[in-house]
Amino acid sequence: MTRRLASQGLCGLAAALVALVVAGDDLNGAPSWPTSEFHFTRMYYQGNRSDRGRRGGSWTTDYPEAEVHFTRGVGRLTRVDIGEARMLKLTDDTIFNYPWLYAVEVGRWYLDETDAARLREYLDRGGFLMVDDFHGTLQWASFMESMQRVFPDRPVVEISDRHEVFHVLYDLDQRIQIPGIAALARGQTYEQDGVQPHWRGIYDDTGRLVVAINFNMDLGDAWEHADNPRYPEAMTTLAYRFAVNYVVYSMTH
Repeated sequence: MTRRLASQGLCGLAAALVALVVAGDDLNGAPSWPTSEFHFTRMYYQGNRSDRGRRGGSWTTDYPEAEVHFTRGVGRLTRVDIGEARMLKLTDDTIFNYPWLYAVEVGRWYLDETDAARLREYLDRGGFLMVDDFHGTLQWASFMESMQRVFPDRPVVEISDRHEVFHVLYDLDQRIQIPGIAALARGQTYEQDGVQPHWRGIYDDTGRLVVAINFNMDLGDAWEHADNPRYPEAMTTLAYRFAVNYVVYSMTH
C-alpha cells in the first residue's frame, strides 16, 4: 500500500512538473536566471508515439533523485559552485544562460522544426547537450530522426579515446557499459538489442564537442541509485566521473 501511494505521489508530481514547464516556469518555481556557477538543467521535450501513455513523460525519468545525487556528487568532487536543478523548454530564452543541458530517454523524444532550430542555436552559441538512457536499434533511429533536424549537415561519430572530454579531469581510459537498475536485476547490462555501449558525439565547425551521446547506457540510473546497495558502486563511481568531465568540459569550451 505504501509503495502504491508513493508511486501515485510521484506520478502526480511528474504531472505537476509538466504543467509548470508548459507554462514556462522553471523546476519548482526556481528563478529564471542562474543563481550559481552551474545548474543541472533538464531539457523538456514532447514525446514521440512510443512516449504516449507514460505518466509525466519520459523526459522526467529519474527525477528528482538523479538531480539530487548529481548535484551532491559534482559539488563534492569539484570546486564548481553548483546550485539547485533547473528544468527548461528549448523555447525558453533563459536557456542561453545555462551551458549544459541533459536530455534523458531520447529514443522517445520528438523535436519539431521550432525545437530543432532552437537547440541548434543553443549549441552553436556555446551550449552543450548530454543525452542518455536510450537503447537499441529502434531507439537510435527515433533519436536520429529528431537530431537530423537539428544538424542535418553534421555527422555523429564515435568520440576518440584521446579526446579531451575523457581526460579533462578524470582519465576515463577504462570504460564499461553503465546499465539501468532494471537490466541489472535481470542479470545483464543491456536493454533491447543494445549490447555494445557507445560514446558518440557531434562537433561544431571549430571541433568543439557539442553533443555527448551515451548510447546503450543509463548514467541517470547510476546517479539516481547512488545510495542503493543493489546498484554496483564501481558503476556509480564511473557515472559520477563522466558527469564531472562533461560539466568541466562544457564550462571550459
